[in-house]
Amino acid sequence: MRTNTTKEKLSQGEVVFGAIITRFAPDMVEIMGAIGYDFVMIDCEHGPSDLDQVEHMVRAGEAFGITPIARIPNHADDTILRFLDRGVQGIIVPHINTKEEAESVALAARYYPEGHRGVGGGRPHDYGINTNRDESTRWVNSQVLVIPMCEETEAVENLDAILTVPGVDIIHVAAGDLGQSMGNPGPEEVRKQMRQVVPKIRTAGKSVGVGGNSPTDAAGVAEFIGLGANFVTISAWGLLRMGAEDFRKRVQAELDKAV
Repeated sequence: MRTNTTKEKLSQGEVVFGAIITRFAPDMVEIMGAIGYDFVMIDCEHGPSDLDQVEHMVRAGEAFGITPIARIPNHADDTILRFLDRGVQGIIVPHINTKEEAESVALAARYYPEGHRGVGGGRPHDYGINTNRDESTRWVNSQVLVIPMCEETEAVENLDAILTVPGVDIIHVAAGDLGQSMGNPGPEEVRKQMRQVVPKIRTAGKSVGVGGNSPTDAAGVAEFIGLGANFVTISAWGLLRMGAEDFRKRVQAELDKAV
C-alpha cells in the first residue's frame, strides 16, 4: 500500500505544491511528477474526467511519485466513496460552508472507527494481497487527506466551528469563488480577506491551502506562504501558457539584439 508523501511532507513542516489538471491528461501528471511537484489536483468539479480516467491519472501519479488528489464535484457520501475507491489519496471538496458539512465529509472519507466509508477493497487495499482488512483500513485512514474548501463568505463566518472538526486535514481557501460570494469587490479586497483567514487556519493547527493563484504572481504566493499557507495549487495550463509566452519573448529578444 502506498504512502501519501504529500501528507508526510506536511507533517514535517514542508510547503507542498500541486498542479491543477482539468482534462484527462496522464502525461501531464507524469510531467509534473518528473519536475518535482508534490501533488496533482485532478479537477472533476470543473473538468469532464470520468472515474475510469481518474483511475488512469492516479496510476500515472503513482508511477512518477506524485500524490493524486481529486477535486470532486460535490460532497455526497457516494461521490466521496467512488473517488477514493479509484485510489486518490485525498479529496478537495468544494463549497463546504458549515461545521456539519465538514463533519459529514470527514466521516465519509474514512473507515470505522474514524468514519463510515464503505469497505470495498480494490486498489487502495492492494486488492487484499499480503494484507488483511483491519490492517489495510487503518493504513488507508492514516493516509487520506480530507480538504474542504473555504470559498464563500458563509464558510468564513463559520470558520471557527469548521476548524474544530476532527479528521479535516487542510482548509483550502480559493480566491475565485470567495471573491464572487463577496460581490466581486476586486482582487485586493479578496486578498485582504485571505490575509485574515490563512493565519487563522494555521493557528488552529490545520494546514491551509491557497488557490486561484496566477503563475505570474510569485510574490503573491510567497506572501500567503509567509502568512502560513503550506498547500499551494496552481493551474497546469497556466504554467504551460507562462512557459510558452516566456519562450516567445526570449526568442524575440534575441532576434532584436541581432538587428
